[in-house]
Amino acid sequence: MASIIPGFEYDIFISYRQKDNKGERWVSDFVDSLKSELDSTFKEEISLYFDINPHNGLLETHDVDASLKLKLNCLVFIPVISRTYCDPRSFAWQNEFIAFAENASGDSIGLKVTLPGGFAASRILPVRIHDLDAADIKLCESVLGDTMRGVDFIYKEPGVNRPMTRFDDEARNLNGTTYRNQINRVANNIYQIISAIRQGSSEKPFRQEITTATRAPQNKTAKSIAVLPFVDMSPGRDQEYFCDGISEEIINTLSHNSSFKVIARTSAFAFKNKETDIREIGRRLNVETLLEGSIRKSDNRLRIMAQLVRVDDGTHIWSERYDRELKDVFEIQDEISHAILQNLQLRLLGSQAKPVSRRHTDNIEAYNLYLKGTHCWQMLTPEGYSRASGYFREALKLDPGFAIVYAGLAAIDFVSTTYGSVPPDEAFPRAIEYVNKALQIDENLAEAYSVLGNINTFYHWDRAEAERNFRHAISINPNSPLNHIYYSFLLTCSGRSEEAISEAKTARELDPLSAYINTEVALAYSFSGDYARAIEEYRMTLSLNPHYYFTHLMLGNTYYSNSMIPEAVEEFEKAAALSSGNPFVTACLDCGYFLTGRTEEAEKLFGELKGRARTEYIPSSAFYLIHKFRSEEEPALEWLSRACSEHDSFLPWLLASRIYIPEGTEYRELLRSKGL
Repeated sequence: MASIIPGFEYDIFISYRQKDNKGERWVSDFVDSLKSELDSTFKEEISLYFDINPHNGLLETHDVDASLKLKLNCLVFIPVISRTYCDPRSFAWQNEFIAFAENASGDSIGLKVTLPGGFAASRILPVRIHDLDAADIKLCESVLGDTMRGVDFIYKEPGVNRPMTRFDDEARNLNGTTYRNQINRVANNIYQIISAIRQGSSEKPFRQEITTATRAPQNKTAKSIAVLPFVDMSPGRDQEYFCDGISEEIINTLSHNSSFKVIARTSAFAFKNKETDIREIGRRLNVETLLEGSIRKSDNRLRIMAQLVRVDDGTHIWSERYDRELKDVFEIQDEISHAILQNLQLRLLGSQAKPVSRRHTDNIEAYNLYLKGTHCWQMLTPEGYSRASGYFREALKLDPGFAIVYAGLAAIDFVSTTYGSVPPDEAFPRAIEYVNKALQIDENLAEAYSVLGNINTFYHWDRAEAERNFRHAISINPNSPLNHIYYSFLLTCSGRSEEAISEAKTARELDPLSAYINTEVALAYSFSGDYARAIEEYRMTLSLNPHYYFTHLMLGNTYYSNSMIPEAVEEFEKAAALSSGNPFVTACLDCGYFLTGRTEEAEKLFGELKGRARTEYIPSSAFYLIHKFRSEEEPALEWLSRACSEHDSFLPWLLASRIYIPEGTEYRELLRSKGL
């Protein structure tokens, strides 16, 4: 039977491994159930290809051209993703999954279609029957060209990870799904995809070669650049900070131009001191061009080499050499930045670039101290914050008008109370002073407005003013991932989930390898109620950095929100081990222990927190959580009131989660009475 769309052989192709249809014949049952559901979903009969050969689970012949070519010419491809399916050596992977992705990328429709409302959907609809390792998820996504979405048929209990069947007790399934509902979701997804195809709203992407190894997560964005860290070629190899600074300032300069995408420092510098092919760098950062260079210092002479490279073929778009005195470093910086901008705009936009200058200081020593402070701040540890603060203060002694340093000090105060041990009423007023000082010097400093937005979000609880701050920061620097991710959280707090997810995804495009940014993307999905997508995003983030406690903490909270308590406790334990005693992490773990009956361990942690509170700042929200989980309403309300009085930085987060401070409770009424 032919497809309902002229020119296609089938509507649906089911791909699976023979191992997954042995025994209980799960795949056969799934296909039978899906056929019945499709009959009640579509007005006409839908054609479905499923190889029922009981011997090998493949097609009736291994002559790929003769047998597969026509059958893969279908509208929707459904791979049954198991632990055995993700094997590049298998027939199904190579000749079905890979082959369909290649064919669809070049056919009359394209691999993706646009659904009503503007959302893009892949014609590959995975059906997942096992939780997968991060490596397997990454392998699948290398073919899909995007985050793996689909419909899960996974049954979960502690220690259980198997395909869900129609006979399972849904009350015992920690995933909270039922077989009947998931079958319906598959049919509805197919209906949406085919309806979009019939309406002609296809989204034909640029065709790319697809391999069994890795591929770009999406088509390379035109008008885009990543500035790699310049290489120190000096005899003493003692100019690392200076090399990093040149690269970073070029990034800062270019990022203020809204005509093209500029990758953030975190992701661009991920390739520092690594021998990585430029095509691989371009693929991972999803950019069209790369700027690379080197610096050689001899006495007071500098030789700076810079070249702009096209990623696809490695050709040089532009290159230049600068021989200067060390005192001319800022002029060199401006000259390189303008030359790059000029060449990019001429070649990519067909227009002349206006001169740009983002020089913050003329004092070279102050500049180097700022670079060292920035390097320490990015360690994201209390020790790093302390060292960064010291370097920044030394820089200000040399140049009191160094505006961006004041914004840096304000940012340190903000993170020190949110993830450190500084009381909010001590940290935020000081941060406000620094921001005001920065803006007195430079009223167009995006970094200052971004910090100001966080102050209004977490301290003043003024969302309207915070939104004005973030939008102004983005207008000044549209390529700052932090501007977008901070704004995303504000949108989440305001109940604007779709906008929050969109801003978070924009931040990730600008900084795709940042564990912090990727964690915040997952958080936006979690707060929207899409726990399955959030969990996938967290797992992918942990494949980037498995030792980032913030990701483990947020994944644990999402598991808890999805009633997956044992999994939540496991993640809280990992976060506690990695965070060096972060009090909020300790409180979450204490709650997890209490919920799972590990009362002795819970009491021990509770006692430790109370002891620490006598000598250090512990957020009142931590004690609120513990008492709430123990159903001790009176002390919980008391601690929540204290949290409001001290402007506890975790309150907006707890409120946005909608589960830790539920609607219709005295806790919500208390917050309303306090102005939050």
